[in-house]
Amino acid sequence: MAESKKEELAGLLTVLPPVEFGCVYGSSLHPNKDDQSRMIDYILGVEDPIEWHSQNLEMNKKHYASWMVRFGGAKTITRVADDIGVGVHFNPYVSWNNKTFKYGVVRTSDLVEDVTNWENFYLSGRLQKPVNIVVDNLVTPVKQLNLCNLRAATSAALLLLPDTFHEEDLYAKICSLSYTGDLRMLFAEDRHKVRKIVQGQFDLFNGIYKPVLEELAAKDLLSFSSSSALNAKVSQDCGLPAVRCLVSRLPTTVKNRMGVMLGMPQTMDSGRLDVVIKSRAEAANCVEKIIRRKVRVSSLRQAVSGVLTVGAIRASRYAANKMSKAWKSRV
Repeated sequence: MAESKKEELAGLLTVLPPVEFGCVYGSSLHPNKDDQSRMIDYILGVEDPIEWHSQNLEMNKKHYASWMVRFGGAKTITRVADDIGVGVHFNPYVSWNNKTFKYGVVRTSDLVEDVTNWENFYLSGRLQKPVNIVVDNLVTPVKQLNLCNLRAATSAALLLLPDTFHEEDLYAKICSLSYTGDLRMLFAEDRHKVRKIVQGQFDLFNGIYKPVLEELAAKDLLSFSSSSALNAKVSQDCGLPAVRCLVSRLPTTVKNRMGVMLGMPQTMDSGRLDVVIKSRAEAANCVEKIIRRKVRVSSLRQAVSGVLTVGAIRASRYAANKMSKAWKSRV
């Protein structure tokens, strides 16, 4: 991405309190999209949300729903995010410099836990897709931590794919993980959303997942019809040893849940917890169910939190925009 574009996307941060992490995600990263009416979406990581919101209320009170400003301020904002949502407070429809923004604020420790361990599979799902990181000041940068997330997403997607497929199919499956079980997909999202994201950002997906695919190819778990072909045909090893290798790359929370679902003993291998898998089908079935439940719960919690935090008018406006896109995709 051109430096001028990065500076443009990071512009809003100049009028907000300092953050430890910041990234832009969503349609604003689409290489062929230059729609000024679209919201630019941020995820912002801060060490202390109460302190951050306190500062931001002094600087940008209008970004928040009026009732939250009157009743409790920063403490109420953070409590609703933590106790009702999944730890993220969003301020949508923020106007600045002739553009519209939405930014979500999360505690950095919660961000790290979700990225590395799929605790809620909310922020981790967003960071499995292309993002533009504009601030990354954690001791261990989020970009580095996210490699585990990308590896795990690739492994989960491969378990759900057949023995042969194309690169675009892989990226679409990865992209779809965070929408599996999302209640909004039933009535308030474009049903072609996943394919549109992947096709519009294919080169970006290829750029972030190429190292992961090369790792798997080096282990003889994958092979490509041509290393230079665009949207190359991919073949994967579906044997039990390969399946167990993919499962071993999943987050501990997922493997623990798989063990409970399968009623099987768990063994320690070189300090890592591994689930004993008997077939590819049962591994794929468990992974899909676990992810679906995580997404369903987190999306529902965040939806309720969103209605409370942004107010009825803004929530209705946001829902109407989403449902309009969903309707257009079905006609």
